[in-house]
Amino acid sequence: MAETNYDLIIIGGGPAGLTAGMYASRARLNTLLVEKVVTGGQILITDWIENYPGFPEGISGPDLSDKMLEQARQFDLKFEYGEVESMALEGEVKSITVGDKVLTAKTVIIASGASPRSLNVGEEKFHGKGVSYCATCDAPFYRDKVVVAVGGGDTAVQESIYLTKFAKKVYLVHRRDELRAAKILQERALANEKIEMIWDSVVTGMDGLFGVENVGVKNIKTGEETTIAADGCFIWVGILPNTGFLGGALEMDAWNFIKTDAHMATNIPGVFAAGDVRSTPLRQIATAVGDSAIAATSAEHYLEGL
Repeated sequence: MAETNYDLIIIGGGPAGLTAGMYASRARLNTLLVEKVVTGGQILITDWIENYPGFPEGISGPDLSDKMLEQARQFDLKFEYGEVESMALEGEVKSITVGDKVLTAKTVIIASGASPRSLNVGEEKFHGKGVSYCATCDAPFYRDKVVVAVGGGDTAVQESIYLTKFAKKVYLVHRRDELRAAKILQERALANEKIEMIWDSVVTGMDGLFGVENVGVKNIKTGEETTIAADGCFIWVGILPNTGFLGGALEMDAWNFIKTDAHMATNIPGVFAAGDVRSTPLRQIATAVGDSAIAATSAEHYLEGL
């Protein structure tokens, strides 16, 4: 077949991409990892990880990212930093445009992850002025202040607990009457005197002169609306897959996550997907790592069959 720049190009530098890169480079595939901004993905904004095997005392997200990056580099994984502008995935030669470069490979792994979902209540005008999706990044700005947190899953509850290290009060708004987070996280949050639960409620808006000063909340069962005086609002209500750059080239589910088989193969031969961007029942670091080990091995087997 025609010559290509690489055997494999990986899109995304989070845990999934770094693991795929490590496996592929260790297998002596000529591999390039393309990352838009900085390697690490969502774990960079995770304060503390205590359910990843091998770290019984827990480890911070940035520290785990650094260790993954260091390990991948030991096997001479190559990196390219820039945004993917377009892709041509059909045929034996895949081409990917990154900035003004056109890169080619025989196989591709999409590990572009996902991004936080917005509330769509006008919060965009307060980005950087009181609205945040990252407690690890911004919690220190709210020392001895009052904040509203939104969500009920693992991330929302764990990050709300982290906020209490700085804020004097955290109102956790959840649209149901019970949390969805792991039981151990629920227990910690409900026992935390700084966290007050606002059940059966949604955020309806926020206002302020120079930043967030008030957050509107509505009880979806009673219809009662209240205003919480707060200095900030942290939002954790789910994620959206980073698949817009694909232009619909791959088969996706109803939420635009990429469909794969058990080998992480997509509907296009030679193209695989792994991690949070994939249609999967669980999105954790451990599952991203497992996905990527399979994807890299599947790419290796695909190349052997060419």
